[in-house]
Amino acid sequence: MSGEPLAVHPLTFVRQTRGWGKAEFARLMQAHGMSLGIPLATNRTTVWKWEQGQEPDGAAQRVLADLLRVPSQEVSAQAWPKWLPVWELTGLAAPWTAAGTVEALADLVGTGRLDRRGFLTITGTALTGLAASWADAPSAFASALKGDRVTDTMVSTIEKRVGTLRTLDDQLGGAGLLEQARGDLALITRLLSASRYTDDTCVRLYALAARVAHLTGWMAYDAGLRSAGQRYYVGALRSARTAGDNAFGAFTLAEMGVHVSEAGRTAERVDLISTAIDNAPRTLPPSTQSFLFLHKAEALSRDGDHRRAGTALNRAATLWECHTAEDSPDWLDWFGEAQLRSTEGKVLLRSGQVERATRSLQISVRSAAPRDQAVRSSRLAEARLAGGDLEGALDAANYGAELLEETVSSTRALNRLKEFSARLEAHGSAPAVREFRERLQELPS
Repeated sequence: MSGEPLAVHPLTFVRQTRGWGKAEFARLMQAHGMSLGIPLATNRTTVWKWEQGQEPDGAAQRVLADLLRVPSQEVSAQAWPKWLPVWELTGLAAPWTAAGTVEALADLVGTGRLDRRGFLTITGTALTGLAASWADAPSAFASALKGDRVTDTMVSTIEKRVGTLRTLDDQLGGAGLLEQARGDLALITRLLSASRYTDDTCVRLYALAARVAHLTGWMAYDAGLRSAGQRYYVGALRSARTAGDNAFGAFTLAEMGVHVSEAGRTAERVDLISTAIDNAPRTLPPSTQSFLFLHKAEALSRDGDHRRAGTALNRAATLWECHTAEDSPDWLDWFGEAQLRSTEGKVLLRSGQVERATRSLQISVRSAAPRDQAVRSSRLAEARLAGGDLEGALDAANYGAELLEETVSSTRALNRLKEFSARLEAHGSAPAVREFRERLQELPS
């Protein structure tokens, strides 16, 4: 599986989930077309062109739809490639039970590498329905009746390994660590499905599955694989619910909102964080509440509601002032002043408060872990540029580029530097701008 290429088009995803190579798929298309009385000259090159963006003609689409058993009315109602059956996910359809969670995790272990780049998979009613299902679902689990017994020592060993992986992600970025995280999730899924354990160990395993699925989704997102990242988050949400850990479930919903808002679906993020806050345990410690309200501020800010965003931001800051080091759950021990200042800076920048935004972003970059420094340097550069400080903006952007050259692997950070570069058009003739853009082009993708 480690050598399998990632999908870049929905048709690629269809092929890979069925185990068809390009040449085999072309032969299947020809044979199926012949059975329908529709002659096709489909070959490997034809398939390659389709997956690069060329639209198949009407005859080929009719044959493909029949081959995949997609009703003709669905093909007529959706433009290519929207009618392809790639949005039917086990994580959305499986029942909210222990067995349904294991089914969703097993499906994720088998196909989680496949990412439909450019196609945000879970949006609209599917996304809001998922959030509502999480809020309503019972916490249910049952001990397995076969396989070896899982001991406390085994679970503790995996927990420590996952903690180390999370620390490495902060330092190096998620792109180079994805395979390790996927391997850990596969191991936990096998333990859940084929081992014996006590009820207490069962809860720990599902809680651990939630942590690892979220971490894997975060790494996928950091590597630019948004669709795959979403699917891992669904696995995390289900596992947390099965373990009865609604605090982590609310945290996961908040994180899922980042994906949809960056795809321009800002109102959906507001809905997600509202569901998370409304259904989170009333006993959440101040640090976790602060995290949730910080996400609410960011969601409202992206949706253009700057007044309510400011109110949520103040609530997050007040809650953070009330926190103690002991009250934060272990899965939120990375959250702190740097994250608060980062979101504060973004919210202030969108509302036109450039000077205050710049100060907040400077604090955030200075106090963040290396990967977050690489990501946030572009936002600081944007704020300085908005304030008329081209030299300072380039200093921040070059600092991010230096981190990507030397230690950090983050597609997200690289993409944000590219977005900043596009803002430099008015200064394109300046030597320092040309040097930065040349440096950016040399960074590994």
